[in-house]
Amino acid sequence: MSEEQGLPRIGDHAPDFSAVTTQHTEFNFSVWQEQDWVVLFSHPADFTPVCTTELIAFARLHDLFSQRKIKLIGLSVDSIHAHLAWLRNIQEKMNVGISFPMIADADMKIAKLYGMIHPNASSMATVRAVFIIDPNRVIRALVSYPLNVGRNVDEILRLVTALQATQRFACATPANWQEGDKVVVPPPKTLQEVEQSLAKPEYDHQDFYLALKDVSKPSEAEPLVSVKTEAPLPPEEEAHKSPEPPVTNHAEGNVSSPAESAPPA
Repeated sequence: MSEEQGLPRIGDHAPDFSAVTTQHTEFNFSVWQEQDWVVLFSHPADFTPVCTTELIAFARLHDLFSQRKIKLIGLSVDSIHAHLAWLRNIQEKMNVGISFPMIADADMKIAKLYGMIHPNASSMATVRAVFIIDPNRVIRALVSYPLNVGRNVDEILRLVTALQATQRFACATPANWQEGDKVVVPPPKTLQEVEQSLAKPEYDHQDFYLALKDVSKPSEAEPLVSVKTEAPLPPEEEAHKSPEPPVTNHAEGNVSSPAESAPPA
């Protein structure tokens, strides 16, 4: 983890932790995550207007997150009793059920672990932090919003969907990409690769270095790259497994650890 201000960065391993949530008296993050993606988000306080609208927005898109094997989990430094009362209030007054867990972090231990406390904004409340964590528990994206601006939950869903697409198809996504749009294919690195790329009729060439492809219609001659996450090994087998860094296929065409190689721009 990066040492500066205790804030994990993209490519860092997401810190594990135990806590109490609205759905668990004993909660361990890595056990709960299993092999899914996670959106971990913090909010400043319970029973506040902007935070209430955000929880409702997450709840209304919860099924879409679940369909993509993305788990939601919220956090604030309020007590578990305040969380429970707030969720009941949202159910009774707004007729919206919050079906994902909310972490009670009254001692700020997890908030500090993830750098969610920004003292110049507030020393007593978390900012609106968002961490996108992949099935290998690697942080793939993070966004921080101020206390007085609510998040765009549609954009958070789009962001995780884009990350899943780049991993599945070994590609990048252009500006304003939406699910179903064309993706950016790996740019050529040699003159030979330039000629090979220009010869592909399935590519939409803007120039030799910028080509798009419709991954919703896979080519028979060029199978799509699929990155699979392995299930954890039993302890006795894990002990005999040689330590190797996680491997990710990047759109640049290289094979490397996500913490060592940035995706293409």
